[in-house]
Amino acid sequence: MKNKPTVFVILLALVLGLPFLLRKDRTDQGAADVRLVVITPHTESIRKEFALGFEQWYREKTGKSVYLDYRVIGGTSEIAQYVESEYANAFRNYWTGKQGREWSLTVQESFMNPRIELDDTPENDNEAEAARRAFLGSEISSGLDVFFGGGAYDFSTQARKGTLVRSRLLETHGDWFQRSAERGQIPEAIPQYYAGEQYFDAAGRWFGAALSSYGIIFNRDVLKRLGIEEGLTQWEDLGDPRLMGQIAVCDPTKSGSMNQAFEMMVQQQIQQVLNAGGQDERAKKEGIEQGWMRGLQLIQRISANARYFTDTSQKPNIDVGMGDCAAGMSIDFYGRFQQEAVLSRSEGNRFGFVTPQGGSTVSCDPIGIFRGAPHRELAEVFLEYVLSLEGQKLWNYRVGTDGGPQVYALRRLPIRPELYGAPYNEMRSDLAVNPYLATSDFEYHREWTGHLFSELRVIVRICFMDTRKELVDAWKAIHRARAEGRQIDANRAFEVFSDLDRISYEEASTTIDAALNGPSIDEVRLARELSVHFRDQYNRAKSIANGALRK
Repeated sequence: MKNKPTVFVILLALVLGLPFLLRKDRTDQGAADVRLVVITPHTESIRKEFALGFEQWYREKTGKSVYLDYRVIGGTSEIAQYVESEYANAFRNYWTGKQGREWSLTVQESFMNPRIELDDTPENDNEAEAARRAFLGSEISSGLDVFFGGGAYDFSTQARKGTLVRSRLLETHGDWFQRSAERGQIPEAIPQYYAGEQYFDAAGRWFGAALSSYGIIFNRDVLKRLGIEEGLTQWEDLGDPRLMGQIAVCDPTKSGSMNQAFEMMVQQQIQQVLNAGGQDERAKKEGIEQGWMRGLQLIQRISANARYFTDTSQKPNIDVGMGDCAAGMSIDFYGRFQQEAVLSRSEGNRFGFVTPQGGSTVSCDPIGIFRGAPHRELAEVFLEYVLSLEGQKLWNYRVGTDGGPQVYALRRLPIRPELYGAPYNEMRSDLAVNPYLATSDFEYHREWTGHLFSELRVIVRICFMDTRKELVDAWKAIHRARAEGRQIDANRAFEVFSDLDRISYEEASTTIDAALNGPSIDEVRLARELSVHFRDQYNRAKSIANGALRK
């Protein structure tokens, strides 16, 4: 008995040390010749494969060892907040120290504001313009080298703010890129625009590294128990009241990808309205407004069916795979990965993934270099590797194939069009999937909703997430009334429930947009006003459904 503590210490040491003993051969940070700091929302499997691949590639090129120092703090929204905070602190030190100027609220709100336009007369700058010019002309550092992974919107936002800077790739590897390509045809190089989506920045501040679409995941066994015999095929299916409490959804304020999936729903609704209406400018304007409203009403129903809004992108796939939820929304590669995992365990085909026809674009997952990158030359080299054929093969090659991943099949889609040709097909995990041919029935129109991307996620948070209890209670009461045969009560309640005039296209483009781009107190005030409004509205709908407010 006297030796029990000693045995416990030995066992504890083994448990803690085993992962390090079994680790694949990798260069330790302290032993590496060079180090690169990369902030990313990518999963551990992607981080590991690109670390292993880049280390080998870099050693063969230079004879030196390299260490990828990953910083993982959450999704793209958390990364954006962190990056902006680091630049704010660094610029304040620069402004008050090297510049010897006084810090003010104007300077704080201006130096990363892309709406401040600069001319060629710096001597005439006001305080806001001077701050903006000083930042864009500086090498202020956040301590980070590379931003790897996220959405094109998030990277475009950072580029406009000035935190991402031009890479030399367009000059050194111009043959890797082309300006545009016809939809439904495989381009010869990475197109700047394809099916309405942007795949790289014309100024070279960011480049798409992989492609992805959005779709529905579902568990066939759970659906059958709920009386749904067929698999789900369209976004509208997720609004079925039989799925109440059964939908797994990510928080769009934490996940830019999930917010883009919501945007795809809105875009599809707009397209359907426009296809059924006239084509003149007035009809188009009305169609966009009506489609926006229909899209938000669909998102509202899905939110009312949601079991939760999670911070973790992988959770919906796991929960749907295990049968804890009937369905959910997912990026394609998570869906494919989970589908393969279920099949590999010989657990049948209960897990399904489908991209809604005419309901999803193929967007890119970019990479870019930060202003003031401490290891700028190495950052350029890493971008070159990620966009090279050697780096691109990691996304979809099978484990063990020549040039493929060493441990994990990533099941992602490379952005380089060459890899969808005959010489490479036998190596790929998803031979039947070609993103350049998958968008023939959908084209993204940036002018419809692109300028409202941030507004959309704020609307979902305030009106559907923060008010979730009242939303769900009203939704349940409406369908309880239908089940009891009280159709008049149910119809009146649903009309109140789905009245979203306070977040119409016009309101989003004016009132909500102004609040998000004004002083922070304006956004706080907006959130309070909208949450109070919708809580009251949902409570009223619930009372009507319960028969308490009959005429």
